[in-house]
Amino acid sequence: MAKKHIPYSHQSIDSGDIREVVKVLKSGWITQGPKIKEFEHALCHYTKAKYAVAVCNGTAALHLACLAADICPGDEVITTPLTFVASANCVLYAGAKPVFADIEENGFNIDLNQIVKRITKKTKAILPVHFSGLPYHCEELYKIARKHRLTVIEDACHALGAEYKVGGRWLKIGCCEHSDMAVFSFHPVKSIATGEGAAIMTNRKDIYEKLLMLRTHGITKEGMTLKDQAADNEALPSKKKNKDSQAPWYYEMQMLGYNYRMTDMQCALGISQLKKLDGFINKRRQIAGYYDQKFGQSVCFSIAETTSDRKSARHLYIIRLRLDAISKTRREIFEELRALGLGVQIHYLPVHLQPYYRDRFGYKRGSFPHAERYYDAAISIPVFPDLTKKDQARIVDDILKTVN
Repeated sequence: MAKKHIPYSHQSIDSGDIREVVKVLKSGWITQGPKIKEFEHALCHYTKAKYAVAVCNGTAALHLACLAADICPGDEVITTPLTFVASANCVLYAGAKPVFADIEENGFNIDLNQIVKRITKKTKAILPVHFSGLPYHCEELYKIARKHRLTVIEDACHALGAEYKVGGRWLKIGCCEHSDMAVFSFHPVKSIATGEGAAIMTNRKDIYEKLLMLRTHGITKEGMTLKDQAADNEALPSKKKNKDSQAPWYYEMQMLGYNYRMTDMQCALGISQLKKLDGFINKRRQIAGYYDQKFGQSVCFSIAETTSDRKSARHLYIIRLRLDAISKTRREIFEELRALGLGVQIHYLPVHLQPYYRDRFGYKRGSFPHAERYYDAAISIPVFPDLTKKDQARIVDDILKTVN
């Protein structure tokens, strides 16, 4: 009999989540209703950021964050090659150039020294990634950004629920104390699930107000902008006055925006999921601790070290193979594990090795050796809250038998 398939990650949806979505379906508000603002407030309460803007997916959130940061053609944005392509693509969407900085030699996250080496007069922002849910060195990177007057956009799509310590205080990723914006994803494999969905966190009111318009076609219906328009009318010749500017039906498009909105149905699910987030993260950490114990006893693996000042959300659990101690190739191990029913995955082919980036920017093997070395030996294995102890034991047993 074939073994049960275990994916590398999976959403955890219960009857309470379903009830909350059903309530919305019965309420009359299924798209743009009160649950959006409620979800945004809940995210702010959890992270301690001042503002949240919910949008349709993580890629859209990264795109809007770049636009809100006024990233334009001719600008450069420094990011990591070890990430999903959206982290770099969003810079291209804004017409700017992504500039890669290699990862730490023995870690996952972007190397601060490599960032400094790549700052030029064209650099507008830094877009670091909390890879696998482990926070990068937030305070140190922010100091670099402030020194060079650069915007920091955290790609925190892996990291909702992660924490880092500064001056004796534990801060939630997304609090934006050491960034201008942070982006979360709520895809089913992430910390909480809303189907598709995302949010941009910020403490800056100017960015918040711009994001609100950008996610809805660049349109506004209220606020100082309309009052200013009405005031400006007083100074215009009568033929150019906008007579409708203070009418109750009036709205205006002030910039080129997008339809990147989230729905009430998704936000109702997000509100319910967020209440269980700490439990989800604790379960992921327990599973990761079990894996650390088991795989740490084998010469076949290099296990990431834990840190006293950062707590990972454990979005991914990655085993790095010591291929010199194993008689098989990474591909052979990967395919054997898949055949055993384990939904292992590779996160990620470094962005600079994607054909588009090779062709457009001339990248090749050797451009970022630490990211490439990581990629050549990495396999992501199952880690999600609903894994049973029996599942975990099977996963460990299958992997150890396969590599030995």
